[in-house]
Amino acid sequence: MLYRKILRPLLFKLPPETAHEMALHTLSLALGTETLRRLASKRFERRLFGDLRRFGLNFANPVGLAAGFDKNGLVARQMAALGFGFIEVGTVTHIPQPGNSQPRLFRLPLDRALINRQGFNNEGAAALVEHLKSERPGCVLGINIGKSRAVELEDATGDYLASFRVVRPLADYVTINVSSPNTPNLRELQRADRLSALLSELQSANREAAAETARAPVPLLVKVSPDLSTGELEMIVDVSRRAGVSGIIATNTTTSRTDLNTPAPQVAACGEGGLSGAPLRLRSTRMIAQLRRLTRGSMEVIGVGGIFSAADAWEKICAGASLVQLYTGLIYEGAGVARDINEGLAEIIHRQGFPSLDDAVGCRAEELAAA
Repeated sequence: MLYRKILRPLLFKLPPETAHEMALHTLSLALGTETLRRLASKRFERRLFGDLRRFGLNFANPVGLAAGFDKNGLVARQMAALGFGFIEVGTVTHIPQPGNSQPRLFRLPLDRALINRQGFNNEGAAALVEHLKSERPGCVLGINIGKSRAVELEDATGDYLASFRVVRPLADYVTINVSSPNTPNLRELQRADRLSALLSELQSANREAAAETARAPVPLLVKVSPDLSTGELEMIVDVSRRAGVSGIIATNTTTSRTDLNTPAPQVAACGEGGLSGAPLRLRSTRMIAQLRRLTRGSMEVIGVGGIFSAADAWEKICAGASLVQLYTGLIYEGAGVARDINEGLAEIIHRQGFPSLDDAVGCRAEELAAA
């Protein structure tokens, strides 16, 4: 309540990217010591679900922080102290890059949404790893990798491999981002031939590294666009299954601008970029349901897009998501959002009569896929 009534109005008076940098700096200071993080954890974290086993990893709860909030791994430990069950940092590229010119992040408060065209602004994979060596969170850590802008599409596989080899030793799982709308031609990597070649090379490097280190291969996940057709989605599932991918994250941001409450001229003034937040909720939920039906539960589906409350997360779980992530919801709801969603989910599961969260996953997939 304090955040929504006082802090958010103050932050929303600042340019979005300035407010974001201020939030990162504040978190770094406010939860900068182990003692402070332990105190925060007691307030924000409760064990409500037991251990959730997903692609060989144990998750304290199903609510994660999506990639994009902490691109360089600067506050991963601090965010874990706020009750998130897993943290995904990045997107990070092999070559450090400044991203697109500013302004490149915009708020649509009437829609509880963001538009961003940041373009993978980050300090590079090597710098991310250096940050995480001393600041690794006490929960499952995912690292999201993307293509460096300076690298041609034809050379993308080598670029992803370079990033993967750098981040793999610290990652519990690695997400392959081929779906951001803000790097030119990146979504071409969702085509069957390109995606198959990319995933094949990554899994080969994954197995080689596992053999050298006597460690199991790191689970690979693919993050997909919400703007795919049913046929394209079927192709991605087929390619991912054959490549031994552990999960699919659905979804990234959308280029669609339909059914918004914000006046059209104001939306147009923001320009190009990916739309996230409440307008993406139904679109991503339907895709999760389609993925559940297509994979028949053979791969985990991580639901992201328009999650602000326990009810939103529950909808994703019913559609087929075994884990959920959020970013825009954190901006609009504040630091207690993970705690609130987890407590609300536990209540819903009990009220609906399900023995566990796992029993609820996909219970409405057919209905939501057909909607």
